Parts: sequence; structure tokens; C-alpha cells
Amino acid sequence: MAGPSLRPHVHWAQRHRELYLRVELSDVQHPDVAITDNVLHFKAQGHGAKGDNIYEFQIEFLEPVEPKPVCRVTQRQLNITVQKKESNWWERLTKQEKRPLFLAPDFDRWLDESDAEMELKEKEEEKINKMKIESRVPKDPFKHLKKGYLIMYNLVQFLGFSWIFVNMTVRLFILGKDSFYDTFHTVADMMYFCHTLALMEIMNSLIGLVRSPLIPAVVQILGRNFILFVILGSLEEMQSKPVVFFVFYFWSIVELFRYPYYMLSCIGIEWKPLTWLRYTVWIPLYPLGGLAEDVFLVGTGDESKGNKRLHEQIDQEHTAVHVSSTG
Repeated sequence: MAGPSLRPHVHWAQRHRELYLRVELSDVQHPDVAITDNVLHFKAQGHGAKGDNIYEFQIEFLEPVEPKPVCRVTQRQLNITVQKKESNWWERLTKQEKRPLFLAPDFDRWLDESDAEMELKEKEEEKINKMKIESRVPKDPFKHLKKGYLIMYNLVQFLGFSWIFVNMTVRLFILGKDSFYDTFHTVADMMYFCHTLALMEIMNSLIGLVRSPLIPAVVQILGRNFILFVILGSLEEMQSKPVVFFVFYFWSIVELFRYPYYMLSCIGIEWKPLTWLRYTVWIPLYPLGGLAEDVFLVGTGDESKGNKRLHEQIDQEHTAVHVSSTG
């Protein structure tokens, strides 16, 4: 025959619109909390005064409440919030006049009626003051236009870098290492377009359209454009180097997560996997991209030195021919 059910210690407090119940159970598992016919039914596995057991209790409220309690489980306790159907002050919690032995006031949250009224009044005043402050702030007539521009900008950049990434990946699978040598000639036009458009990010930060800091944006964008337009654009012998593949590949992967994140932020959407990727992928990719850029710049220096030696050798040969012909 089953013994009497175990009841946990329950502490309660109230406000004009809410009831707060704190159930003294730690490591709660499988809590079953429901309100039917104005009676709260509780049952859960947890560690209480009688050790690790199943505890349960019922409370019939003094006045009508909403049938959807809100539960929050912590390691040390379980908190239940119940909404009253009417905003008023109860003389007690339960319909029965005699207080159940397992029930006690929660003195950490306890307020008498006058204090609760003062707290409610302060909250209402705070809400009114907040509305007044918001009403004084002038509305931006171009808010939606700015948001639409930022969404389109980030969408175009995402599509551009996606095209670069997919193109390079497909060519890598089909051609293998041979795709390294003509990367520039394959995706240069789109890379030029995306990085020219990226100059708008400096302007966006400068005029306060976005909250991104100006200096990091200037350093990154101008640094990339220097490599793309000045070095690669002027030194044709560097365009066929394999390192160009890795520089372009690392650039495009980073932007595949950055621009969709900014685009969704413009419309107030946060997708947690994308947020995690946005702030995690760059950790290995930025050093790798920087290393690839350094290798690229070192190769550029070696190439320039080689060209200089070649020109000196040609000049020496021309001089020798001239001397021999005059002699």
C-alpha cells in the first residue's frame, strides 16, 4: 500500500496582479504543474526535506486565476508565477481559511498592501515617463529607407561573395590544383565589384548609418583593396600565383557569414547558429587570411627583386654589346 504523498516546503508572496510560489526542491526533474478548476496541481521528482523523492501538492486559490502558470527551474528551487484574473489584493492565498502546514510566506518577496500599491504606482510612473521620453525623441523620416538600403547592400554583397566561393569550390573539385593558377582571371571581376562596393561601409560608419567602428573598417577595406587593385592590378606576374586562391577563398568564407548576419540584424532577427558562426569562424580564418596576405606580399617583393635583377642583367648585356660594337 502506498504511503502518504510527500509535500515540499512552499513559500508564497503576491502583488496586485500576480502570485509567486517558491518550491523548495533542488535538482528538479520532470515537473508537472497545471491549474484546473482554480486548483494548482504540482508533482515533480527532486531533492527536498525527505531526500530525493517524488513530491506533490495542491492549492485551491482564494479567487480566480489564469489557467497558465509560468515555471522557472533553477538548481536550488522551482519558481511558479500565476496571474490573477482581477487586479486586487488577497487576504490569503488559499480558499480554506486554515493555512496548510507546507505553505509559508516568502519574506524575501513579501510586501504588505500599501507597499505593493506604491511599487505598482512606481512601475506605472516609470512606464509613463518612458513613453514621454520616447515621444520627445524625433522620429527619423528616413528610417525605413535606411533599413531598406542596408538590407539590399548586405544582400548584394552576400550574393557576390557566394558566387565567388561557389565558383572557386566547384573549380577546385573539378580541376584540383590546376584551379590555383587562374583564380584571378576567373573571379577578378566579381571580386573587384564587391570590394569597390565595400567602400560604402566606410561611408556608412562615417555618417553614423551603422554602429561599426570606423578605424577597423578603414584598415580592413583599404588593406584588401590595396592588395586587389594596386598589387594584383599592376603586377600581372602575381595574378597566376597559387596564393591568390587562398587569399580570395579566405576572404569569401568570412563574408558568407558576416553579411547575412548584418542583413537579418536590420530586420531584428537573430538566428543563433548564424550568430555563433559570425563570431567564431573569423577566429581561425582571419589569421589564415593574414598569413596568406603576408605570403602574397613577400612573393610580390621577391618578384620585384627578380624583375630588378633581370633588368640589370639586360642592361649589362646591352652595355657589353655596345662596347664590343664600338671597339
